[in-house]
Amino acid sequence: MIGDRSVGPHSPAYIVAEMSANHNNDFEQAEELIRLAKECGADAVKLQTYKPSTLTIKSTKGPFIISGGTKWDGRTLFDLYEEGCMPWEWQPRLKKTADDIGIDLFSTAYDKSSVEFLDRMGVDVHKVASFEIVDLQLIEKMAETGKPLLISTGMASKKEISEAVSCAGKAGAEEIALLKCTSAYPSPVEETNLRTIPDMRRSFGLPVGLSDHTMGIHVPSAAVALGACIVEKHMTTSRKLKGPDSHFSLEPKEFKRMVEGVRTAEASLGKVSYGPTEAEKNSLAFRRSLFVVRNVKAGERFTETNVRSIRPGTGLAPGHLSDVLRRKASRDIERGTPLDWSMVD
Repeated sequence: MIGDRSVGPHSPAYIVAEMSANHNNDFEQAEELIRLAKECGADAVKLQTYKPSTLTIKSTKGPFIISGGTKWDGRTLFDLYEEGCMPWEWQPRLKKTADDIGIDLFSTAYDKSSVEFLDRMGVDVHKVASFEIVDLQLIEKMAETGKPLLISTGMASKKEISEAVSCAGKAGAEEIALLKCTSAYPSPVEETNLRTIPDMRRSFGLPVGLSDHTMGIHVPSAAVALGACIVEKHMTTSRKLKGPDSHFSLEPKEFKRMVEGVRTAEASLGKVSYGPTEAEKNSLAFRRSLFVVRNVKAGERFTETNVRSIRPGTGLAPGHLSDVLRRKASRDIERGTPLDWSMVD
């Protein structure tokens, strides 16, 4: 449960609009994103709660310079996090905005002080980022709050996921969900590996969702078809605003289409069902059945010339043809008559 919302395989997917750094250091823009997320059909908005100094140190030495072909290459970690970080004093105000319009708001905490801050703010759930899944002390701190826990698993081995889940459980977390994630920004679609979702459900016995960083809107629908019960996707007011995360975030119209796609995928899954559905019942008439296709006199033998399997489906089932061909007509039968057993001697 997140607040009063059930999250799991038998509930609609819980859709989260990730704000991340897309507030662009503008409080009004952050508020606007919350309103837009609600209008687009999201169930929740997620923030990030950290200070640059709790994530890294200010240094221009090699290990602190971003490289590897990312959009942020050449920048220092401290500089990037300083640009992306949201002022903590905004967050209770944004929580009130979300509460007022009826959308959940929570955040990813990155250290013990941010966990405590978010707890005082009254969030209903804590989130562990993929990069922090190996920080068992942080997971323990979140779990001790007794609140539900979402754990992103980008880059994590099965052993690391197991250690994180075990740590959370021992520290008091009773409700845990895992998010399949590919921690590349943006993520190549072919590296999303959504078939991991049902395997994670089997392996860990927990609800599993998707934290998606691909470009486009289609991967979440595929994830839901494979059992994802949570979808998290970055959202921005416009990619023209050149923030750190805007280049792989969805604009509102795209986010809304993604939500519609997820809801359509859910509706199509339905239940295990055989036989005609309600909508199919009228179509039964268009099945094939046995008809007399030439006038037949009483006592005349049925043959492949005067009896055929054709549409519509108001005569005997086609499977009875061999039985009928061994018999004779019990009365005169006019061409175009659906055959039934009363006509068969």
